[in-house]
Amino acid sequence: MSQPNDLSRSLAPFEQDSTLVAVIELSQSSWLIAASVPGVERQPLKKIVPDEAALLRLLHRWRDEAIRSGSTITRIAVAFEAGRDGVWLARWLTQRGIEIHVIHSTSVAISREHRRAKTDRLDTAMLMRVFMGWLRGERGHCGMVAVPTIEEEDAKRPSRERENLVGERTRIVNRMKAALTRLGIRGFKPELRKAPGLLESLRTPEGSPIPRNTLDEMRRDLARLAMLRDQIKDIEQTRLARLEQAPSTGPTGMIRLLASIIGVGIETADMLVHEVLSRNLRDRRAVARYAGLTGAPDESGSKRREKGLAKSGNARVRRGLIQLAWRFLMFQKESALAVWFRTRTEGASGTRKTKMIVALARKLLIALWRMVTAGEVPHGVVLRQPA
Repeated sequence: MSQPNDLSRSLAPFEQDSTLVAVIELSQSSWLIAASVPGVERQPLKKIVPDEAALLRLLHRWRDEAIRSGSTITRIAVAFEAGRDGVWLARWLTQRGIEIHVIHSTSVAISREHRRAKTDRLDTAMLMRVFMGWLRGERGHCGMVAVPTIEEEDAKRPSRERENLVGERTRIVNRMKAALTRLGIRGFKPELRKAPGLLESLRTPEGSPIPRNTLDEMRRDLARLAMLRDQIKDIEQTRLARLEQAPSTGPTGMIRLLASIIGVGIETADMLVHEVLSRNLRDRRAVARYAGLTGAPDESGSKRREKGLAKSGNARVRRGLIQLAWRFLMFQKESALAVWFRTRTEGASGTRKTKMIVALARKLLIALWRMVTAGEVPHGVVLRQPA
């Protein structure tokens, strides 16, 4: 059985005499395009305003130059780094017959000089070198990003928006509690629905009410909290409604399968499926590496040490998995993974448990990946009974 391509090298044969290769350095104000055109001695370099139509005309112009010089162009390969602009340009060019690749920015090796020169011209030259090596099928030059469809990108928005709203809600609550603590008032819970009615009755230890400006600020904060609460509820209800209407296949089936595990809710299942589990990853190592849950060894000569987590993957998945690992120990005490954790941390200090929870999160992610892809339910995991 063939394994999915990990995008670390090109599997298609590269015929340089018939391939127009171009790289783009994207910025907010301009795009710098460098190319290698068969039959043309010079190395074209052109700066344009951010305009996809002008970019396509430029690529076609270079293709026509190659044809006039006697070359036959059968392939146009274009690459740029993943960044602020996302991958919409990749989808747009693909629809118009251009082979497009998005380079993972952190996979490109750069000079480690203390004060290295950095310009758009130098960056395009570097991108051209690594892209040519990638096209030749050589490993280690760079890695490519899997270009998602617009539907796949859109499916991530509810979970990410909810995470941002919950974070904003937490910031407002903490700010209000800190302001009240400075006045000597403790025990007030701004997150309660009845909090606005209780605000007027609060008194400082001296017996005086909350100062006017501080009181006005807190009223506005409570109004924002109410709005955030309604928005979070709207996201959750809309997601549940769409989940019930969707067929039990693809990502929707994965979400329902994960949510059947006691201790895993819809929010966690939705985040894991759309962020990592629905991706066509090569093997369990690629799954753990995508979440940044692999180690970072530092070995040189006789020196052997571990620098900790690589943290090079999806931070949202990593945070969610570590939270899920602690919750998994509460709700799945008899599962093989929970028993494995307790065996190795029996009588251990808090530091030891903190390190081992990361190992449990990695094992849990791989187990969930096998569950949604191969149907292997983790040993000892208790599922919810269908209603």
